Order: sequence, then C-alpha cells, then structure tokens
Amino acid sequence: MTGSETECPQLRVALFGAEAEALIPHLARYANLELVEKAPDVVVSFGGDGTLLAAELRWPGCPKVPILNSRLGHRCIPHPAADVIEALALRRLVRNEYIKLECLVNHPEPGSEGPDFTLSCLNEFNVDMGRINSAVRFRLWLDEEPFDNGTEIIGDGFIACTPFGSTAYFNSITRGLFRQGIGIAFKSVSRHTNHIVVAEDVTARFEITRGPALLAVDSSPDFVSLVENDELVVRRHPQNTVILTCAPVVHLHEPF
Repeated sequence: MTGSETECPQLRVALFGAEAEALIPHLARYANLELVEKAPDVVVSFGGDGTLLAAELRWPGCPKVPILNSRLGHRCIPHPAADVIEALALRRLVRNEYIKLECLVNHPEPGSEGPDFTLSCLNEFNVDMGRINSAVRFRLWLDEEPFDNGTEIIGDGFIACTPFGSTAYFNSITRGLFRQGIGIAFKSVSRHTNHIVVAEDVTARFEITRGPALLAVDSSPDFVSLVENDELVVRRHPQNTVILTCAPVVHLHEPF
C-alpha cells in the first residue's frame, strides 16, 4: 500500500467478464478496493466491446472500466490489467460521459395507454427482418414530422444509434461516423433513402407497417418480436454512460 492510496476513499468494485476472476489478485493489492457483487461504485469489465455493452445493460449508469481481454475491443483499454487497476485505486483514471438512447416499445391494443416497456442502449437499437425472406415495412416521424413525406420504407430494417455506437454497425452500413446527435441508418431499402443524423433532443417514432420484425439491443441475448402497427419511440436517455480510461478520449474512432 502506498501513502497516496491510503488517502483515496474506499471503492466498491464489481468484476464482469468470462475471465474476470483473473483480476482478483490485482484488486487484492489495494486496501481501498473492495470486491463486491451488488451495489458497486464501479464495474471493471474484462473482455471486449460486447462485454462492456453487457456490463452497461446489467449496471446502467455505474462507471465502467473496460480492460481489454479480447482480440476485438476498440472501446477497451489495451494496457496491462495491473496498471489499470493501480490507476483505479489511485484515482488516476479519466472520466468520460456518453449519451445513451431509450426506446419505448408499444404494442397498441384497444384501450391501452403508454408504452408496454422501455429499453436502453449505449450503442444501438437494431430492427431486422423476422423472416429472412420477408422485408420489413415501416414509417418514420421526427418530432412528429413525417420523414420523406410519410413514404413507407421497405427493406431489411433500420438502426438508431448514439455517437458511441456510430463506430460499429452504423459505420458498417454508412461508412460514416458522427460525434453528436442520433444516427438513423436504413438497411438494404428498396428505394434510395439517405441515412440521417438528427439533434440529440429529437424524438424518432417508427411504426411497423408490415412485419414480422425483431428488435435487438446492444449485446443483449434477448429479442423483441414486432408486428404490424407496433411502434418504437427512440429518444435520448436521461442518464449518461460513464467510462473511465487511462487518458482523455479525443476521437471515438481511435482505440481507448
């Protein structure tokens, strides 16, 4: 224990990842790091980008320290785990905040009011075909203004994502990135439709005009089935994601 460590307040730390137990000896070196399973002050994810996303789904809003333990992990810290844990114990990590999105899912029924449930994401909401040989049809409103004059869009589906998520599937579809706002990309549509980025205070409402379709959220293993007349309302989540890194993050497309 160092003198500077004794001056740092206690931190309740949860570990997450298939091989996260390998980090226990590193935590044990510091008296101010307490290993817990519930109500952590910070979560250390040990894996790749999917592990980080899963950690945010499990502990939304709790600061994350994503340590790379995978061949793929642009959003994870590539430094030795012992060095990152030491920086955590000495409070030397840098706080970064990223907007999240929420999605209100509504399966309208006569007499029903309000959404059936709400989901959140750090990366993206992804709607795809419920059957591989049947296109998804939908319409889009932005702050209740019909997109493309209310034209029905036919294709493989769509995604709505954050700037953080724009480095992932959004980039694969559009070959572009964005640093502010909410991105909406269309997958293999039947007519030319530009992908769009709107201000982060805009609300996007999607109506499924013909399904079936499936809704996926980040790395969650669960899917939501969508059918005709189902609605998705996507907007900025009131809570940000907090990620602690060894140095300030300047550009999202650069590795942590």
